Amino acid sequence: METKGVTCKIPLELHNRISEEIRETESTMSKFIEMIIQEHYEKGAGKVMAKGRTLAFQVSEELFQRVKEYLERFEKVHHRRLTQKEFIIGLIEQALEEAEEEFEAAETAGREEQEESAWAAAQGGETGEDEDDTSTGLPSEYAAWSAPQEDGQETADEDEGEAEDEAAEAEDADEAEEAEEAEEEIYA
Repeated sequence: METKGVTCKIPLELHNRISEEIRETESTMSKFIEMIIQEHYEKGAGKVMAKGRTLAFQVSEELFQRVKEYLERFEKVHHRRLTQKEFIIGLIEQALEEAEEEFEAAETAGREEQEESAWAAAQGGETGEDEDDTSTGLPSEYAAWSAPQEDGQETADEDEGEAEDEAAEAEDADEAEEAEEAEEEIYA
């Protein structure tokens, strides 16, 4: 790869900070400047957050040191600097993707379980007939799934439900009347 020199003047304090970091990471000025420039262009091409939110939390000193050591090793191995922010955001995104996959798998399993339960209920022989359904070619235990409702069947089912509701209301009214009579006897 062909290279070309870059020179510039920067404040002494900033130069000292850069020199200190280069010594700590056992790097060179060329590698450091290249890394900074690469990061600058990668951020521009990468994810740009339109409106960011702050996510702040404290960690133990031990965990903080482990993260710092990891980032240093990452830089030595990959010859590029990974910031704490990039590292933590990457971990969060990875965990969210894995969680989303788990949620989807659980939802799929739940749907399959419901389908299997419905299938098992249909196999339970709710029609009571042993003959195959000639219109569909299915065994009689599956006929309930494909058989259309007979005219008036839905109405009969609704009427039965209404009658049960009326009976329950009448029973509740009788109980209330008995309670009132008992109360009147106590106060009389």
